[in-house]
Amino acid sequence: MPEVVLPRLGTVAAWRAEARRLAQAGVAAESVVWRMGDGEADLLASLPAETTATPMREIRLPREAVASFETALCHADPERFARAYGLLLRLAEGSLRWGDRSDAALGRLLAQEKTVRREIHKMHAFVRFRELPSEGPRRAFAAWFEPDHPVEEAAAPFFARRFGDMDWAIVTPEITTRFADGSLDFALTEGRAAPPEDGTEELWRTYYASIFNPARLMVKAMQSEMPKRYWKNLPEASLIPGLIRGAEGRAAEMQAAAPTEPPARTAAIARQRRAVSPPPTAGGVVPGNEAGNRPPASLPEAKAAADECRRCPLWSNATQVVFGEGTTAARMMVVGEQPGDREDLAGRPFVGPAGQVFDEEAEAAGLDRSMVYVTNAVKHFKFTPRGKRRIHQKPDAGEVTACRWWLDLERDLVRPKLIVAMGATALASLTGTGAGILKRRGSVERLDDGTPLFVTVHPSYILRLPDEASRVEERSRFRADLKAARELLEELE
Repeated sequence: MPEVVLPRLGTVAAWRAEARRLAQAGVAAESVVWRMGDGEADLLASLPAETTATPMREIRLPREAVASFETALCHADPERFARAYGLLLRLAEGSLRWGDRSDAALGRLLAQEKTVRREIHKMHAFVRFRELPSEGPRRAFAAWFEPDHPVEEAAAPFFARRFGDMDWAIVTPEITTRFADGSLDFALTEGRAAPPEDGTEELWRTYYASIFNPARLMVKAMQSEMPKRYWKNLPEASLIPGLIRGAEGRAAEMQAAAPTEPPARTAAIARQRRAVSPPPTAGGVVPGNEAGNRPPASLPEAKAAADECRRCPLWSNATQVVFGEGTTAARMMVVGEQPGDREDLAGRPFVGPAGQVFDEEAEAAGLDRSMVYVTNAVKHFKFTPRGKRRIHQKPDAGEVTACRWWLDLERDLVRPKLIVAMGATALASLTGTGAGILKRRGSVERLDDGTPLFVTVHPSYILRLPDEASRVEERSRFRADLKAARELLEELE
């Protein structure tokens, strides 16, 4: 019976070469014994006499199968070589289809591939280099790591790419990986000792403690991403038990120190508005409205009545109501989501960063702003205080529903020929659902009264994109949406 002894260094390449040789010769899986050796491989396993005269057959595997085999062979399971060879024969003869997880052996190989990939990821994440004295122009570093699986050779190219301008060594209990002058080399480990600490580790511990957020502590999730078996070789790990013990107290201190009211300038603005605005009547309508309880008959009346709106709790923290802006002669109504910080302070819609984007792209699209009525689905600014800032929060369904009365009133007073919904909240207020806005973008829907509704994104969506290229591309798409809305309005007239 052939016996193949694979080396600890270059194991995968050696298995691949030997498995191909045996498979081409038609050697059955149960006829081969695979094992790891302490030193060099014995790749001269004799073939059974009955196979020596058999013509060599061609072995072909799917490309993705080869990659999965080579990754799974970095698992610590001693049966992995025999299992992989048996699967290779079955795939080559066509009795097994690649990817069939109902097959126990193939399912086990794919599971081990996933485990190995995770182990490689953990090695990339948790290797901690320590600087060593260097006599040459390149800095030198060393690290000690203890993987659960023999992944050193598979993980090393990542470090070579990332730290190509320095010399380094990663020592594990079995393999020492060295990178010097751009050359990667592997050797069996002789001395099993971690390098001494360097001066940067205390600095790193200080930084780690300073960015630790006790209010977001989730111990199980943290241990899932940073298992305890890695802690002994991580300099910051010595701080973790203490940080966990003190998290509840520190979170309480942060909560106590957080602001509970809007900035002082918002109270000053509110006082100024009360000093110059006449008080409303009990019915919530400005003086001069003899009916008292009838709906406002004009936009100024509607705005004055909205100042005293208590339909939802948002009024209690906002500086003021932010009503729509425009004339009843407007042919197009643009509906946004809600006021932002700037709008809340100014009392006008679309004056903040998102409003600036809208103004610029509307002008580029040829929209006459004097003929556009702009408003929001929700009239008060919803936010959460964070330090000296007020961070936007998305209105919930109840708040959108409560404010729909005012939006319906604006529609009745303006009677636009076309409505443009910008964002999911506006779309939900107008149609009942904001789901699938990206799929609905650019489409024209009909409201209950027959008014056409053009769907697009909110300008704040553009501002939240992570990179400049995406923002430029989305601004161009947003401009095209506004141009399409303008052309549709012209067709309706």
